[in-house]
Amino acid sequence: MAGRLRRVQWAALAAAGLVALAACGGGGGGGGGDATGGGAKDTLVVDTAFLLKSADPARSFETTGSIIDHVMYDTLLTFDGSDATNPKPLVAEKFEASADGKTFTFTLRDDVTFGDGTKLTSKDVVYSYNRVKNVKGNPSFLLEGVTTTAPDAKTVVLTSEKPNPGLPYIIPNPALGIVNSAKVAAAGGNDQPGADQADKAEAALNKESMGTGPYKLESYDVQSEVVLAANPTYWGPNKPTYQRIVIRNTDASVQKVNVQKGDAQLVLDLSADQSQGLASDSVKVDATASKTLFYLAVNANPEVSATTSNKDFLEAVRYGIDYDGLVQLGGTGSQQSAGVVPDGFLGALAKDKAVKRDVARAKAALARSGVANPSIKISYASDLPVAGIAIGDLATRVQENLKEVGITVELAPSPAATSLDAFRSGKEQGALWFWYPDYPDPSDYLVYLPGGNLGKRAGWNEGADAGLTELGAQAASEMDKDKRAALYQQLQQQLNERGPFLPLFNPSQVFAYSSSVSGVAYHSAWTIDLADLR
Repeated sequence: MAGRLRRVQWAALAAAGLVALAACGGGGGGGGGDATGGGAKDTLVVDTAFLLKSADPARSFETTGSIIDHVMYDTLLTFDGSDATNPKPLVAEKFEASADGKTFTFTLRDDVTFGDGTKLTSKDVVYSYNRVKNVKGNPSFLLEGVTTTAPDAKTVVLTSEKPNPGLPYIIPNPALGIVNSAKVAAAGGNDQPGADQADKAEAALNKESMGTGPYKLESYDVQSEVVLAANPTYWGPNKPTYQRIVIRNTDASVQKVNVQKGDAQLVLDLSADQSQGLASDSVKVDATASKTLFYLAVNANPEVSATTSNKDFLEAVRYGIDYDGLVQLGGTGSQQSAGVVPDGFLGALAKDKAVKRDVARAKAALARSGVANPSIKISYASDLPVAGIAIGDLATRVQENLKEVGITVELAPSPAATSLDAFRSGKEQGALWFWYPDYPDPSDYLVYLPGGNLGKRAGWNEGADAGLTELGAQAASEMDKDKRAALYQQLQQQLNERGPFLPLFNPSQVFAYSSSVSGVAYHSAWTIDLADLR
């Protein structure tokens, strides 16, 4: 759980300007047009605002790091295109799960080689996974309670302390990319307990990638640009298209100019508003709902607020919000969240299950509440735009919506770090925040239940709703895919009826790119697969 919190905090601090980011408008290579030797195109230039700490998979859990590591380090399983519901073999040729969901056995391919020609074996997988756990970086929680063993050179066994049906959806995460154990160890790597102090391989991994992916690290600068080079000995059938990919740290306002001029072939951070009118014969624009969830939390603890913990008051808030209006605020590609699990994930609710505004119902619930002079204070990060949306604009819109119902909203903006600490305390009456999935499985959303990390932030502590807690436990251990989906749908419907979280909308993810580029597809686990671009 701690890893999730650190990831969201890093994203918050970086976007708030508390982490130094350089905005580069030029440099780093030319266009990606002419074919050269071997049929590969020359250079692809990608502009994005860096959220980047390390190229070391055991320490990387930020957006830009995932994009880069995904194409340098292959994983046991992967996803195709934008699909997030069917984990498929990659380095593993097959896998099976035990009936109790505690043991997962992977059989490795025998033709996977690292960039130096070394054959990948189960020893490398065990080393890589143990290193992720013991380095204790941001992604270490992915393997919490999981032990990795190798009965032989072609077999890897993952054993979980408790049923873990979401594990196959976690395994494709770029942080679980497989490293060349011998080379990393020689560079000072350590996979044993105490590796958080003993491991010294990060500096080497920031200079040279040691994986089996279609691209290798050519140069790395966390402030300006990362350059990838095609792996000429890549083992897989999907050979790299470009000889070089240059990923530049660039402000979104500059990205738009760069893609218009052809100085960049792909840009990743435009808002829906910025992308308006950009599409042309030379530039394509794709806008799709991201998996980031904006939500409103209303405190359920009567010791914090007798008003917000009043069930009728909560109903008034739930049905007083103009969800369609918030989607319009998000712009083209945004969509209302039917539940906390985003559309496209296993167990997502159908769109027709989404809560719809009903002002009459909201006013009736408010009257039943018996609350005199009903009001709520809503906190939010004042310096944290998400998908180009200022959370203050969202808060103002919610304030206007609830005023129409008869509820006074006091807005309480503060810097991101302050706002996050206050929300974590569990003492805020209301908070506008967001959740970015750690992996594409509904188990990542159990944190919204009573006693979960987010549940506690909304004053919804353990024991607050025994029925939902029991339903969550069933969903967490169910192995049958269809039954899992049904349980998570049932859970979300009940959350929508009585939970203190109001899922609002998923803002759009905009990709603008040269018309000469194809294969562009959004994926929640790594944003964009650079190896799929043609």
